Amino acid sequence: MVGGKPKYLIFLGCVIPYRLSSYEISARKVLSALGVELVEMPEYNCCGFPIDPINHDTAIVLAARNICIAEMEGMNLLTLCNGCFGSLHKVNKMLKEDKEERERVNEYLKNFDMEFKGSIEVKHLVHVLAEDIGFEKIKNSIKKPLSTLRVAQHPGCHIIRPRKLVGKDDPENPRLLKDLINLTGAKCVDYRGENECCGNPIIGVNEKIPFQMAKEKLDHIISAKAEALITVCPFCHIMFDLNQPRIEKLFNVKIGIPVLHYTQLLGLAMGFLPQELAFDELRVKPTIYLKKFLDYNPTLEV
Repeated sequence: MVGGKPKYLIFLGCVIPYRLSSYEISARKVLSALGVELVEMPEYNCCGFPIDPINHDTAIVLAARNICIAEMEGMNLLTLCNGCFGSLHKVNKMLKEDKEERERVNEYLKNFDMEFKGSIEVKHLVHVLAEDIGFEKIKNSIKKPLSTLRVAQHPGCHIIRPRKLVGKDDPENPRLLKDLINLTGAKCVDYRGENECCGNPIIGVNEKIPFQMAKEKLDHIISAKAEALITVCPFCHIMFDLNQPRIEKLFNVKIGIPVLHYTQLLGLAMGFLPQELAFDELRVKPTIYLKKFLDYNPTLEV
């Protein structure tokens, strides 16, 4: 906090800057409007998550180096990616609690003239919104309640489990994202398989199995009469939005479910225009339901 204003070092990770700038653009818009100051993180590296199955020690050191940068800057880390949060939060917690492991990792960190001290916290966007900004302030920021819209949530895996590591939501009945969605005026519906993985982690090994997992989830969302799916993870978003045409082609079906970042949904409710929230970058265009609650110009591409 600086003068009562929340301030964070933003960790964008690898995927968002190169493949999902829509998430970054919309997140910066809504966080700025909510009075949050984001500071660019200098010379960060991969969070370590993709490397963990190959070399656990390297993954830990990569995460620890990022945390040390935040410690040197004197700010908590804010992540937009579930995978980045899972990796950085896990290592931060482990090194704070395990003296022997901390000493071992600090030996590696000497190569970077760094030392893990355990002075900062790692938070996902959802936790910053719910815990630091608060529901009341978000509710008061709503200018155009999306009361005609039915949506489904997909919180993803790494911000809700494992329970003993994260401890901020119930993995069997996650509420944080659902409650944040409801603040926008949209109705967040329940559906079968709500807590199941999107399938993305195994897409590099076998495409058909994760596509089947994603299709089944989208089928359940359609059955619940949701008009859009809301995500807070870039990997999950890619699975359901970018890969949706591939899923349709593989199974010879038409799905057509728009997939929005939560920050895009919140931004609409706060009064931002679709163009300001990078709706044009979505693969599945949400044109039809935008007409329901916006002064929408049908000649404008979104």
